[in-house]
Amino acid sequence: MLEVSQLSKSFGGRRRGEAGKLILNRLSLRVSEGEFVSIIGPSGSGKTTLFQLIGGLELPDEGEISIAGATVTGQRGHVAYMPQQSALLPWQTVRRNIELSLTISGMPAAEARQQSQQWLQRIGLGEYADAYPQVLSGGMQQRVSFLRALLSPKPLMLLDEPFGALDALTRMEMQQWLLSIWEANRRSVLLVTHSIDEALLLSDRIIVLSAAPAVVLQELAVPFSRPRSNELWAEPAFNELKRHIYGLLHKGVESG
Repeated sequence: MLEVSQLSKSFGGRRRGEAGKLILNRLSLRVSEGEFVSIIGPSGSGKTTLFQLIGGLELPDEGEISIAGATVTGQRGHVAYMPQQSALLPWQTVRRNIELSLTISGMPAAEARQQSQQWLQRIGLGEYADAYPQVLSGGMQQRVSFLRALLSPKPLMLLDEPFGALDALTRMEMQQWLLSIWEANRRSVLLVTHSIDEALLLSDRIIVLSAAPAVVLQELAVPFSRPRSNELWAEPAFNELKRHIYGLLHKGVESG
């Protein structure tokens, strides 16, 4: 599905002969069809920069990005994206926010209207279809934002710390909700998170990055069977993996 090969990116160095700050250093990773992969790294390790490169918002200094076997380096419009904040249009209703996203992606208007109404019912927000985003709670807004990404015809979803602004209880509820929706659809997902617990709960694999200039410290397969529950944290293997990842991050900061 997604192949990132030997990606490097620097910023700054605008003056002649001045070297820029290296953010990503020959980074390679992949996401297979239907796989849920999480990226964890220290603040400033280039996770958002990586998403900007995959989404075509930035050009790498070197390296290549391909999706479904086609090179897409520097090209936009190949991924569905869910940001940290819901980014819903406040002057459009909940239903229209979803419809507009789908029609922009190329879906016929009638189909977009049907899909929006049908899925809002499925996620328990049917009664809010004609409401405006400001009347929704933070968790509800994030559900709508995730639904926009899920219904996009793009084969890959990028989730950039989507629950970071939510309180702890709402975040746990949203993680379980996301799991249930993803289990039923199995889209390819690349998630950025600062939460080791969240990565272990959601992912098939976890990629641990060092501090900038970021390199892959380790890729870990998550051994827990699906479907998963929030009780996973009580298992010894869960806490052993959590300690291992924390140790990697600590070493990654020291070596960065």
